Amino acid sequence: MITTDRLKLITFTVDMMCASLQGKEAFEKISNYYVDDEYPMEDYKQLLPYKIDRFQQFPEEMEWEGIIIHRDSQTIMGDMGFKGGPNSEGVMDLGYSIVTSYQGKGYATEMAKAMVEWGLRQPRVNRITASCDESNLPSIRVLEKAGFKRVGKEEQEIYWSIAGGD
Repeated sequence: MITTDRLKLITFTVDMMCASLQGKEAFEKISNYYVDDEYPMEDYKQLLPYKIDRFQQFPEEMEWEGIIIHRDSQTIMGDMGFKGGPNSEGVMDLGYSIVTSYQGKGYATEMAKAMVEWGLRQPRVNRITASCDESNLPSIRVLEKAGFKRVGKEEQEIYWSIAGGD
């Protein structure tokens, strides 16, 4: 678990993922948190069957996947994780989403900073990467505020990186 002033991030387990696909009521029952009406967002919901299968095969990867909970309201309002943990070069790729009603309030930046700090303290991790569409100005600001540096661009995708000591 990672906590910040306003948020906490807990592991998004396979059981929780399955419940989230069954609907809000099932997800609330298994998680013991309220679930925002917009969660999970459609793009992430489409990835869940793959993630469920992946984590059933490689349960150790689940520790890198989390759901973001607003501490005051005890509401699941987003997700953030390191797509499978560190690769052989010690690099992890950060991904995240925040439901619309919680966007623009600094939550993604707050959790991204905490995740980067936590991630770079993990064994075998020396760099964290991320990517976003060049038109996604809120994500660009999140990554800049979290300390990431632009390292490349391919078509409309911007690539970012941060290393220990950056």
